[in-house]
Amino acid sequence: MLEVKDLNVYYGAIHALKGVNFEVKQGEIVSLIGANGAGKTTTLHSLSSLLKPKSGSIRFLDRDITGLQPEKIVKAGLVQVPEGRRVFANLTVRDNLILGAFTRTDAAGIAADLEKVYARFPRLKERSRQVSGTLSGGEQQMLAIGRALMARPQLLLLDEPSMGLAPLLVREIFSIIAEINRDGTTILLVEQNAHMALGISHRAYVLETGKFVLSGPSKELAASPEVRKAYLGG
Repeated sequence: MLEVKDLNVYYGAIHALKGVNFEVKQGEIVSLIGANGAGKTTTLHSLSSLLKPKSGSIRFLDRDITGLQPEKIVKAGLVQVPEGRRVFANLTVRDNLILGAFTRTDAAGIAADLEKVYARFPRLKERSRQVSGTLSGGEQQMLAIGRALMARPQLLLLDEPSMGLAPLLVREIFSIIAEINRDGTTILLVEQNAHMALGISHRAYVLETGKFVLSGPSKELAASPEVRKAYLGG
């Protein structure tokens, strides 16, 4: 579904991604794990065209999307849930969700998808007329995911969905991510909580200072002494 080849990305003189290669197959959850500053968010921003790579290629559904405008990336079916949730705090829950469908014109389909999001996240339905800035962190994360689902993604990019959430809410969010995947959406997950990420994903890549140093089935990586020592606390 997604094939990234020899991707090089710079911030000024800083070489943030150094010849990165990876792929995501249809139906998978693939995790990118690594320390802060390893290049995980940079990878997602490059896929979403929020950053332009200096070289390399990004192919999505057999189409070269390298450098395509961000709104066209969304329209193609690759949709990002940003780090820190980034809800429109002064708009209602419902308005945030409707904005997720900004590339679509099928009014009946949008209305049906809104009801699906409310069915998946009953708390959002209860708070549909509430201003989003007044929601809890967990509710805002649900809203950010729901907003992305309104674009009908084929590949959902999730950037640090557990950030700032209590452990109980983290488990709930990860359960929802697994459910979205079971319902047919492929997921690329960036997550600092390596234990949760490896527990939910099929495969994973370990990123260190802009390079992938390990990759493989998530269960194997979770059992690797190197990964356990660096990311799983022993």
